[in-house]
Amino acid sequence: MNALTQALGSAEPALMSELEALYKDIHQHPELSMQEVRTAKIAADAMQGLGYEVTRNVGVTGVVCVMKNGAGPTVMLRADMDALPMAENTGLPYASSVTARDADGVEVGVAHSCGHDMHVTWMMGAARILSANRAAWQGTLMIVFQPGEETAEGASAMVRDWDEGRFPKPDIILGQHVMVGAAGTVSYRPGVTLSAGDSLKIKLFGRGSHGSQPQTSIDPVIMAAATTLRLQTIVSREIAPTEPAVLTIGSLQAGTKENIIPDDATIKLNMRTFSEDTREYMLKSIRRICCAECDASGAERPPEFTTINSYPLTENDLVATQKVAQAFGQQFGKNASLAPSPASASEDFSIFGRSWGVPYVFWFVGGTDPVVYAKAQQEKTVNKIPSNHSPKFAPQIHPTLETGLQAMLTAAAAWLCPPAPRPETNT
Repeated sequence: MNALTQALGSAEPALMSELEALYKDIHQHPELSMQEVRTAKIAADAMQGLGYEVTRNVGVTGVVCVMKNGAGPTVMLRADMDALPMAENTGLPYASSVTARDADGVEVGVAHSCGHDMHVTWMMGAARILSANRAAWQGTLMIVFQPGEETAEGASAMVRDWDEGRFPKPDIILGQHVMVGAAGTVSYRPGVTLSAGDSLKIKLFGRGSHGSQPQTSIDPVIMAAATTLRLQTIVSREIAPTEPAVLTIGSLQAGTKENIIPDDATIKLNMRTFSEDTREYMLKSIRRICCAECDASGAERPPEFTTINSYPLTENDLVATQKVAQAFGQQFGKNASLAPSPASASEDFSIFGRSWGVPYVFWFVGGTDPVVYAKAQQEKTVNKIPSNHSPKFAPQIHPTLETGLQAMLTAAAAWLCPPAPRPETNT
């Protein structure tokens, strides 16, 4: 146990009560991507009160907080703030009932169904412990509250707004995510940890007509249906069975009435890949198939492709991950483990490290009632546990809150806390 987690232990009862109240408040007041005004203000005001140099509105609503504490490495800790455009259905007494207008002006429910409220709370607790125990560490600490992770906008927006010399360049970047898994546990993985994610909108152009006169049309509904079926063969017939990949078509929209053949149809798809070569191949295959199906239908213009969002691979630095793993082993014992395989979720966290050429480590904290999780494992029903992005996703507050706070402090201490000198021995 390092000095920072020891300090957490002595402050835990009162601090945990305050952090639980903060978590419930943020959970009840979720904000959509790039609209996190209230959450950012709560974070910035608190950090300013703790003695950090605070810069607001970095990348729209992002907050950068710096504390210099002598010579040593510069460590960046990151938490994302945004919620999802969906209604919550947890039945919790602190459930969200918020609605808001999304980027298209549509009114939607808003919920922290991915756990970013927990991430902000962890970070606020870690910032408080680090500020109160400056004698236990040395170096420069940079805490970042990031907007827009759910739309892949936030990290890129902050990087564009960073400016040369505005903030110190970190030596290491650390981040974590609450996931389905036994509360009280952490897991990590060197190398590829999260998939790359690409979402596309593809508009197919036909020629509208009356439903009774199909010979006068170029039917985009048939075009879209054929394209949808053929796109599924990319993974099943073009990618090796040993190479993980996912392609999902989540939306197919065309027409307004049963006896009108529309002018166009729109497909929205999402793909997940675990290597850059596979990603590039699948993107080319999508274009090839869409263009070929349109040509086969006699379409008078090619399809129109629009990128909705794009997430790079999250690929943890091998040396830095080993350093975190060793610290986690000392702190959590058997409750820290190597993740058996990469997760098919995606994150924009790695954009910071990729943009600056800085190593990074991203890990996971379990948020499921341990009894519930153990029973689900025994019955092979883990997939039935409400996961991130489910309207019923609800991390168990304790010990998830304590574990995530310990994990962030433990990882930060691996860089910020110099090892104690070895006692001299007479030979």
